[in-house]
Amino acid sequence: MNKMTIRVPFVDLKLQHEPIQMQLQDAIQSVLERGDFILGQALSDFEAAFAAVSGAEYGVGVASGTDAIALGLQACNIGAGDEVILPANTFIATLIGVLRAGAKPILVDCDHQTALIDLREAAKAITPYTKAIIPVHLYGQMVSPSELFNFADTYKLLIFEDAAQAHLAQRDGYHAGSVGIAAAFSFYPSKNLGAFGDGGMVLTRDSDVALKMRRLRNYGASQKYFHTEAGTNSRLDTLQAAILHQKLPYLPQWNRDRLTIAQQYDAQLAPLATAGIIPMENQSGTGHVYHLYVIKVDDSCPIKRQQLEEKLTAVGIQTGIHYPIPCHLQPAFTNLGYQPGDFPQAEKLSKQILSLPMYPGLSSSQIKEVVAAIAHAVSTSYKADNLSPADLSTVVA
Repeated sequence: MNKMTIRVPFVDLKLQHEPIQMQLQDAIQSVLERGDFILGQALSDFEAAFAAVSGAEYGVGVASGTDAIALGLQACNIGAGDEVILPANTFIATLIGVLRAGAKPILVDCDHQTALIDLREAAKAITPYTKAIIPVHLYGQMVSPSELFNFADTYKLLIFEDAAQAHLAQRDGYHAGSVGIAAAFSFYPSKNLGAFGDGGMVLTRDSDVALKMRRLRNYGASQKYFHTEAGTNSRLDTLQAAILHQKLPYLPQWNRDRLTIAQQYDAQLAPLATAGIIPMENQSGTGHVYHLYVIKVDDSCPIKRQQLEEKLTAVGIQTGIHYPIPCHLQPAFTNLGYQPGDFPQAEKLSKQILSLPMYPGLSSSQIKEVVAAIAHAVSTSYKADNLSPADLSTVVA
């Protein structure tokens, strides 16, 4: 059986790494020579640098984005007896982080146009036990800080950002990571700023939160062999920190490249809007860092999401779905008591969304190829139904 030729990969990290290969090797070699592989100098340097460019006071590197959420919440004194509001359409790590902190996750619906948390629905979920809200800056777009401030002030809640997909994103004059009492980031390899393995960080403006984070990630120790609380082993490796620090200066340009790619997609997909192919709405302008470029295959479209995905795969175009099953419908969490239909927008989006190839270095010709393949699939479906919308003619020509 012949292996399918990939014409447009979903992500291509080689394009990012090849131009700076020597710098990356030098950073790794420097750590090898120092031999400070755990909590070394490169980690301290990267923590300070990433906090500074994100508008935060302190950075604490941990082993993963999931640990950043779980330990970050604990460092903010969120735990047993506390309720934490989060969107149902986030990656499961957000939910797991809340549970690992010992708190009770309270899921709410999202906005259908942006996929971001719906604060009007969140307001309905407030109880006397609600202590915090986790706005997930999904796909690289921040939840509005001004709306979050108003919401948190009204209900006296802490804001803990899930910024795993939003490195250097901006909105309302704020960077992701500078809005709440703390924020969790992931450095999974495919993120806008990715390591060569797992990694994460908590940013905070609160010195007490930072100090507690440093204890929690290192067995709860305030000094060697003196443990003031039940922590864990979750430290961002010095080697990974050195790699990330070397990549950090390139991140603004990589984010600008992503925005340019998204703008090309937007322009070329515009004729398909009447056929039910609708990009996720950008309400942040140039502050959106497009970790993912996501379209909706609307109910009015003659082709279903699964069919479109299969047709793109057949011509060598890789896609993704972020995410196909909302948190409340995951088998592992039926004990939370949610039912199908509880969050209609999240459930609807899970059946419509499709993530297109997005990475720095994606060429204009590849973007045109992706859009033409989508248009051809839609056009073919219309013809099968004896329909021929005029808007498609310029795209498939």
